[in-house]
Amino acid sequence: MEELIQKLKEQIIEALNLEDMEPDEIDSKEPLFGDGLGLDSIDALELIVLLEKHYGIKIENPKDGQKIFFSVKTLAEFITEHQN
Repeated sequence: MEELIQKLKEQIIEALNLEDMEPDEIDSKEPLFGDGLGLDSIDALELIVLLEKHYGIKIENPKDGQKIFFSVKTLAEFITEHQN
């Protein structure tokens, strides 16, 4: 799980062009949106694309997105549960 979390941090930085951030600066339990990392709805779309492109996972119910994308940790748990 730690390896996946580290990889996700790197992919998030790359996908969202957060060049001035290092993976270690992202707390895996910190919220990705709002007070945490401060991502917005455009970033959410990028994360959905990242999931589909790198992990072959589609989010069927948009309402699930809020809990899936809560933090890097919840994202890693979702990938682990849904990857074939």
